[in-house]
Amino acid sequence: MVGASFAVELSQRDDGPTGGDGVDFMIATNPGVPAGPLREIASGGELSRVMLALLGVANDGSATTLVFDEIDAGVGGKTARVVGERLRSLASDRQVLCITHLPQIASLADRHFSIEKDSATDPVLTTVTELREPEVVGELVRMLGAEEDDSAALRHARELRNAA
Repeated sequence: MVGASFAVELSQRDDGPTGGDGVDFMIATNPGVPAGPLREIASGGELSRVMLALLGVANDGSATTLVFDEIDAGVGGKTARVVGERLRSLASDRQVLCITHLPQIASLADRHFSIEKDSATDPVLTTVTELREPEVVGELVRMLGAEEDDSAALRHARELRNAA
């Protein structure tokens, strides 16, 4: 988020069950634009990136497991790669679980799992399977929206893995 600014504004309010301080995260997502409350200004993708940055700072040096459910909402392209690299950095000294639909992010993971839900059974059955490398590449091809025999998508999926 080049050119963005972020600040925290504290204010006093009446004491209540959550304390006596008001806290607002203020963000200006573009240079020259006045900052406003994060909850009102930020898009879904910007919220995801701010959340990732805050969690990275809040958990620095901690062995806490971090769980990100669709942290990629509203992001793509180069930004997705940056989010993936930040997640990878967070995973250097703790466990990070990430549910993603973007191959740029998934390609950077050390371990991959496929989660399938079978609604035809009663009760519904969910199966989690760890993927090996050939299956990871196949899953990346699927995430790219291509058929498994699409040579360009297969080449791109392999390039994503090799770049990881």
